[in-house]
Amino acid sequence: MPRVLVVDDEENIRLVLRTMLRKHGYEVQVASSGEEALDVTDGFGPDYVIADVRMGGMTGIELASALSAQEAAPTIIVMSAYGSVELALEAMKAGAYDYVTKPFKQDEVLLALRKAEEREALKRENRALKAELRQSARFASMIGRSDEMKKVYRTIQKAAAFTTTVLIQGESGVGKELVARALHQHGPRSDKPFIAVNCGAIPEALLESELFGHKRGAFTDASSNKTGLFEEAHEGTLFLDEVGELPLGTQVKLLRVLQEGTLRRLGETQDREVDVRVVAATVRVLKDEVDGGRFREDLYYRLNVLPLSVPPLRRRKDDIGLLIDHFIERTNQRLGTATRGMNPKARKLMLAYQWPGNVRELENVLERAIVLADGEVLCEEDLPDRLRDPDPVAAVLATGELSIKKTHRYIEETLIRKALEETGGNRTRASKLLEISHRALLYKIKDYGVV
Repeated sequence: MPRVLVVDDEENIRLVLRTMLRKHGYEVQVASSGEEALDVTDGFGPDYVIADVRMGGMTGIELASALSAQEAAPTIIVMSAYGSVELALEAMKAGAYDYVTKPFKQDEVLLALRKAEEREALKRENRALKAELRQSARFASMIGRSDEMKKVYRTIQKAAAFTTTVLIQGESGVGKELVARALHQHGPRSDKPFIAVNCGAIPEALLESELFGHKRGAFTDASSNKTGLFEEAHEGTLFLDEVGELPLGTQVKLLRVLQEGTLRRLGETQDREVDVRVVAATVRVLKDEVDGGRFREDLYYRLNVLPLSVPPLRRRKDDIGLLIDHFIERTNQRLGTATRGMNPKARKLMLAYQWPGNVRELENVLERAIVLADGEVLCEEDLPDRLRDPDPVAAVLATGELSIKKTHRYIEETLIRKALEETGGNRTRASKLLEISHRALLYKIKDYGVV
């Protein structure tokens, strides 16, 4: 039963409205002042408030403002005598939804309530649809409903049930660890350990000890026995991030663990059995590393049983809006801020930018904007210069990326996109602008996934 709070300093008005509304199926409480209405609201929890604009003490405008600020604010309808309609409009600016004029007719009040109920029903439906859309765009901790991400989700769902080694490939910042965690969470080992290690962040002298463990006295600083990460991940998943950074000596030992399911701690003579699902990730093109003699070919094929490529953000533009809303909400929760969104111009800049740092860069840009913004809605002035006046080289340098190969690819792709945009998608004219052959352009369009 909908609950209505009637607020008026005239007793006969309160009586008339209470009688009429109860007759039409509403649960009704009354209050003779704005101050009393606030006290009643706490216990009664009205869905709707009908309040006079002119009252002694707290006015209807002040009451509307106070109620609108509440977390679960009721819908407010104000009553205004002839000649004070401007006050009713002022109350609507303060948060009221509608108004009726005094002296009122019964049908006018009921119609205003019916309209308010329809509005609330639409709001509930809209919230439910948004929640459904957000849920459909989520997979584990990942967000995205683009075709590119749906392919990733399908691969994860198929691969998760098996112990097959997965090699996740993708640029820095695309979320390779999130993919690894999703593989773990959706598989039969989800209640077992998930251990992540960045192979490029551990000094070479310590790497073997970290991965495989050591016996006390195995080397100068080995003052006690140490369990390696492989043993810690027993019956679970070990995520080897930046596996392309492993030195060749460690690659040999890793290959042995993958092939035989056994390891030997440094300083020991006995093998230990381990049951570990290995998921590896790299920003490098491991085949190129193999060709260059920097990565063992046999280990490459052992890791690359099931390759999984995570697309860069510039190839999943449909997901940027979802990610913006998600990171604004998450940053608000973490920092206690109250950012309500982003204006259309700023969103357009976010969509146009190529995001060489991918999702990680997008999150950092939003956090910076939220911290520095003056208002509750982010605008273009809150965004970094590289988004407002994008320069391909400056954009890459801003992310800290130093790979000449990756920077070259990014700049090439950016120039191709700009040329196609300038020529309206005419590839022949675009190839002339780029000063490359039409055939070369078609190859690069396919290679970069430019659409």
